Amino acid sequence: ITVNKVSPVSLQLEKFKSEQLKEAEISLHLTDKQENELSSLLYDHRGTFASDKEPLGAIIDHEVDIILNIERPYPPLLRRPAYPESLKSREALETHIEELLDLGVIRKVGHNEEVELTTPVIVAWHNGKSRMVEDFRALNTYTLPDRYPIPKIQIALTQISQALYITTMDAVKGFHQNVVTPRARKYWRIIVHCGVYEYLRMPFGIKKAPSHFQRIMNGIFPEELSEGWLIIYIDDIIICSKTWEEHKYRLSRVLTKIQSVNMKISLKKCHFGFKELKA
Repeated sequence: ITVNKVSPVSLQLEKFKSEQLKEAEISLHLTDKQENELSSLLYDHRGTFASDKEPLGAIIDHEVDIILNIERPYPPLLRRPAYPESLKSREALETHIEELLDLGVIRKVGHNEEVELTTPVIVAWHNGKSRMVEDFRALNTYTLPDRYPIPKIQIALTQISQALYITTMDAVKGFHQNVVTPRARKYWRIIVHCGVYEYLRMPFGIKKAPSHFQRIMNGIFPEELSEGWLIIYIDDIIICSKTWEEHKYRLSRVLTKIQSVNMKISLKKCHFGFKELKA
């Protein structure tokens, strides 16, 4: 009796396809051969994608800082108390804080630490779901801007219109993958009913966040951007190609660079090998 043994690599590939890759969208116009090649390529770069074990990346060698346009003593507007919240919103807020602590995005400021600036937060509700929104409006008023340009959508659409294969990817919680310099952490502190917390990663809602992230992404992919087939719009990554072989090569290049800087991609927001841009 001949027994066909399945290699450990094949088993791991099938597990990756059934457990992780199913979260992504793969174009239906790909042939079976192309889909298998894509699955193998993504499996080879599986460390690029967020997982339960590694839910969030921390981009290396690209820390984010802040410079204020005022000197001490800072105005009272930059040290505000926590906003009053309902019991329901407090409970939701505690859940959001716990999640950010678990991800290493924030840390609790100790009682013996000096607190100079505090930003309150708002709990926003939509369709029964809550969202924590930091009210950085006052701090943004006194923050020097980063005027690094964001790409124009019209140029990107021209590149996309000429492609026969399009892949889009999204950095999971993109801003939170940017490490904050130790010096800047004291400026990005939030205050809630259960204490003061400081951001170890770049928060959403700050003045320079989009421009800073665009600068980082452009710095990671200078060659690919200059070759004209890669589009970066803040934390969105778009790969355009005219042939399948070309597309595989380009996708591999991008994934290799993403992994080299310890960035994580959300498979849930990936669309591979489409003929047109997926919303």
